[in-house]
Amino acid sequence: MPRWESDAQGRLERAALDLFETHGFDRTSVAQIADAAGLKERSFYRYFPDKREVLFAGGEIEAHLVEQVEAADPGLAPIDVLLCALGSAEGLLRPRGYLRRRGRVIAANPALAERDLIKLADIAEALAPALERRGVDPGTARFLVDVVLAIHRRAVSRWLAEENATLAELMAEATAELRAAMAAPPRTSPGPAEDGGPGSS
Repeated sequence: MPRWESDAQGRLERAALDLFETHGFDRTSVAQIADAAGLKERSFYRYFPDKREVLFAGGEIEAHLVEQVEAADPGLAPIDVLLCALGSAEGLLRPRGYLRRRGRVIAANPALAERDLIKLADIAEALAPALERRGVDPGTARFLVDVVLAIHRRAVSRWLAEENATLAELMAEATAELRAAMAAPPRTSPGPAEDGGPGSS
C-alpha cells in the first residue's frame, strides 16, 4: 500500500532541512530525506531532480516577477517597475524561520552558495528581457535589474530579522537609503589647518 503523500513536497523540504542541519548537506542522502518524510525514495524524484534542488525549488517567484513587470503601468519608470515587482513577492516566500535556517545551510556549503548565485542570475536573466519588452535599452535594463536586486537583497536580510515589517516597506527603505547616499555631497579630506599639520597652530 503506498505511503500517504499529502503535501509530499512540503514534507520533503522540511525533512531535508532538518537533516541538512543535523548531519550536514554532504552526509545526507535522498533515501534518508524520503524516509524522514514518510515517503518512498522514488517519490522524491517526482518533485526534485536531486537533493540540492530541495533548497531551490519553485519557479513561481521568477514567473510572478516577470508577470508583474509586463503588467505594470506603461508610465511607470523602469526602476520603479522593478521595485514594485520585487516588493510584491512577499506572499510567495517561505516563512521567515525556514528561510533563516535555509540560509545557514547554504552559507555552510560552497556548492550550495554557488547554486544560490546561479538562481539569482536566473532571475536577472528573466527580468532584463521583460524590461526590454517595455522599450528599455538592453544595457540599461540589465544595469537596473542588478541595482534593484542589490536593494532587494538588503531588504530581504532585514525582512528576515524584523517580524513586523513588510518586504515592500523594507524595499522602499533601502531604496531611500541608496538615493540619499547618491545625493550626499562627497566628503573632502581635511586641509593642513584642520588636521594638525604644518600651519595649524
